[in-house]
Amino acid sequence: MHYLDFEKPLAEIEGKAEELRAMASANPEMDVEDEARALDRKAQAMLTDLYTKLTPWRKCQVARHPERPHCRDYIAALFTEYMPLAGDRGFADDHAVMGGLARFNDRPVMVIGHEKGNDTQSRLTHNFGMARPEGYRKAIRLMEMADRFRLPVVTLVDTPGAYPGKGAEERGQSEAIARCTETCLQIRVPLVSVIIGEGGSGGAVAFATANRVAMLEHSVYSVISPEGCASILWKDSEKMREAAEALRLTAQDLLKLGVIDRIIPEPLGGAHRDVDSTMASVAGTIAAMLGQLEDLPRAELLAARRRKFLSMGSKGLAA
Repeated sequence: MHYLDFEKPLAEIEGKAEELRAMASANPEMDVEDEARALDRKAQAMLTDLYTKLTPWRKCQVARHPERPHCRDYIAALFTEYMPLAGDRGFADDHAVMGGLARFNDRPVMVIGHEKGNDTQSRLTHNFGMARPEGYRKAIRLMEMADRFRLPVVTLVDTPGAYPGKGAEERGQSEAIARCTETCLQIRVPLVSVIIGEGGSGGAVAFATANRVAMLEHSVYSVISPEGCASILWKDSEKMREAAEALRLTAQDLLKLGVIDRIIPEPLGGAHRDVDSTMASVAGTIAAMLGQLEDLPRAELLAARRRKFLSMGSKGLAA
């Protein structure tokens, strides 16, 4: 298991327990189970203490955990008869964005999400989840198709942000993000979004301008990364901890601010420690959100989505 910086003391205890059990398996005469169980209890207590006091910066670290389940994992676990659709019909296929037709609880849907990859080669292939303009144009194509065939849209958000490279800018990155956000506001079918890891900047908003938005408990959603914010405000990226506090990027903060609609609990220690439990929680949340929307008329779905986003921040402005 990969341990984050703040989990190093936990790694030592869990490592000692594993070492004891490995020694016992090699030498059956050794009886170390009581000692190993004591270490397990100590590790569980430490894990509980760590994860009940997570700072915003530590939540960023958990959201970026390399073993955290990604879009591909959710599609494989939650959807059946998945048929991937590729390309933007204009330039290329962007592997940072995956999507296609599928069934969720035997109901036809369109699922779209950012894919980061889970090892060096796949991360390079998927550009670490940072979409180029063709990725957003692919998403537009799929959302318009869903609207035409009256299929609900489910988006899974996990990106540090849109790719800022020269080629992406030359092909109209800002325009593609804006058009994708506009398409979210125009389709007349239920649109629900789950932020499963990082929700970074406009690259995330282009997928999450939805009727219902949920976040996993330790995911983050912000206009800029803490490191980027610190570099701009303090000219020092090492002040990312202070920036994370100021950005109000946690699921708990965003629920209070009305940016999201619900928080999905994670297993103790994060989604990667019990993937099956995480998948079940996300499946239940998606089903509940779609259930709230399925009987609404198409015009009301559109109007409600627009009201939701136009009203954000209005209380603060009035005050």
